Amino acid sequence: MKSDIHPDYHEITVIMTDGTTYKTRSCMGKDGDTLRLDIDPKSHPAWTGVQRIVDTGGQIAKFNKKFAGIGARKG
Repeated sequence: MKSDIHPDYHEITVIMTDGTTYKTRSCMGKDGDTLRLDIDPKSHPAWTGVQRIVDTGGQIAKFNKKFAGIGARKG
């Protein structure tokens, strides 16, 4: 195996959507960094079976504003 070609593999903290945390190893960031999840198995519809709209960063509001007049009948 070649030396110095693999990324640094270190411990990070993952924070789930409900606030629970756990430690895991990853190549993300630096040693001791935190990864905060927006969607995880506890909140994703594929695992929960409950459909809900997740709007991160106002994407839905931006879409609605951009296309608000389309399809509206003027009379």
